[in-house]
Amino acid sequence: MLNRTRDEHLFGPGPKRILALDGGGIRGALTLGYLARIEDILRRRAGGDPNFRLCDYFDLIAGTSTGSIIAAGLALGFSVEELQTLYRSLAAEVFKKPPWRLGLLSAKFPREPLENALRHYFDDITLGSDKLRTGLLIVAKRLDTGSPWIIHNNPRGKYFNPSPGGGVPNKDYLLREVVRASTAAPHYFEPEDLQVAQGVSGAFVDGGVSPYNNPSLPAMMLATLEGFGLQWAVGEDRLLLASVGTGSHPTRMDPRQVMEMTAARLAAQSILSIMADCDQLTQTLLQWMSNSPTAWVIDSEIGDLRNDLLGRGPALLHYLRYNVLFDPAWLRQTLGVEMDEESASRLYAMDNPDNVTALSELGATAARVQILEDHFPPVFDLTA
Repeated sequence: MLNRTRDEHLFGPGPKRILALDGGGIRGALTLGYLARIEDILRRRAGGDPNFRLCDYFDLIAGTSTGSIIAAGLALGFSVEELQTLYRSLAAEVFKKPPWRLGLLSAKFPREPLENALRHYFDDITLGSDKLRTGLLIVAKRLDTGSPWIIHNNPRGKYFNPSPGGGVPNKDYLLREVVRASTAAPHYFEPEDLQVAQGVSGAFVDGGVSPYNNPSLPAMMLATLEGFGLQWAVGEDRLLLASVGTGSHPTRMDPRQVMEMTAARLAAQSILSIMADCDQLTQTLLQWMSNSPTAWVIDSEIGDLRNDLLGRGPALLHYLRYNVLFDPAWLRQTLGVEMDEESASRLYAMDNPDNVTALSELGATAARVQILEDHFPPVFDLTA
């Protein structure tokens, strides 16, 4: 059942499938390594049609920051191979730092290369366009009001269509501007000035500065909460969520090093720590709601929650989480990849375009090890 429309995905009968893509800068290349295997498995499951795209399978694709670029491309019908080509080009242009930019008094990278690239690939497509072949959700942070924005193309959403005295409807936002807002990482890029109502603009920064660098929970909320208008049914044979990360890096510091940090460094480290906590909380909640075949150990006390279900009732969804830990021991034991601590830390950088090839290869290796065909149950297969 290929070439379904957005509304057929959002409002048609049958079980529903969500894909959620984390933020992480250039490490989106790692995500694409996973997506290539997912696309291959699902294409073969759908009969091997070369025209199959992930937007044919997933009814909602959610993305934050770099994940929003990938999510938008997938929703438009890009193949993963096309997005990998896009990423190589994007990395070389967008993360080319002029020598006079230090990221202290102004953003580390100029805005024009990213804006030009998004304009080239997404043109003047709006969120209401029928060129978006499935549901799309993008997370951005409106910093002038301190509010995370869940921006989506669900026509039943409260803010999708114009209303008397209302702001700019979701359907009229330019896709490239929404993606630019979601990718405006502080220090790296300038905020996005986005008009939200007549004569009113908002200052938007990267969606990763909200609790939703992993957009899985906003996607679940959009899919199931009454206020959003979809109200998809829950159950492990009725709702599938596949979440793909950009890699995590364990924090290990000498306490004395922390005590001797400058105030600015301590503040920055604290913000990064909060973001990591939010990601772990998302992982905890989703494993608590599901019987996940990919469950990660949360910590040494509660384990991977395999024997716990929220409310001790039935599972609310079939949940999959794929990610890499940039830790030499984990890489060796889990993936058979040898990498020292310095190399792992260097590869974890979110703004080094020289890492794209290595990240793509690592994502492909991790996908071969972690993603099994039976992770996608037959009940979610496309029907003729």
